[in-house]
Amino acid sequence: MRRLGDGVEAALHCALVLAALPAKKVMSGKDLARLHGLSESYLLKHLRALTAAAISEAVPGPRGGYRLTRPAGQVTMLEVVEAIDGVGPAYVCREIRQKGDVTTKVKCAYKKDCFIKRRMLAAEQLWREALREQTLQDLLDDGEVEIGDENKRTVGQFISENQR
Repeated sequence: MRRLGDGVEAALHCALVLAALPAKKVMSGKDLARLHGLSESYLLKHLRALTAAAISEAVPGPRGGYRLTRPAGQVTMLEVVEAIDGVGPAYVCREIRQKGDVTTKVKCAYKKDCFIKRRMLAAEQLWREALREQTLQDLLDDGEVEIGDENKRTVGQFISENQR
């Protein structure tokens, strides 16, 4: 399978921050970029993709920003991945088995779908199902257990100071 784009990591982290915001609060793309050490223009592209997928919404105006459109428990990791990297298959079979010098000499050598393709797509289906079963709330719960107290305080303070 292909490697997930770097935007998936950025989008998951930003969605997680948005999930931690109090109801009706927003955070600007600029502040999300600052929090994660990313360029604002790079991050805004991914925030727009989350908005296009109805995962987040952009609130306009000088006090505007981004917020989730629904509770964290209703946003799956797969939705975020697909918003950034698309819904198409990660593995694309180009049927190279039928293009080589040896196989082109044999008419209709392969009558069935490529068995490598079948296994790759089956594995991808399992991977997508695993992501479909995990939500942003699961990530918030993980963070409660795995993030150290000092880091929680520092990030929490940043969120408190920069939410709108």
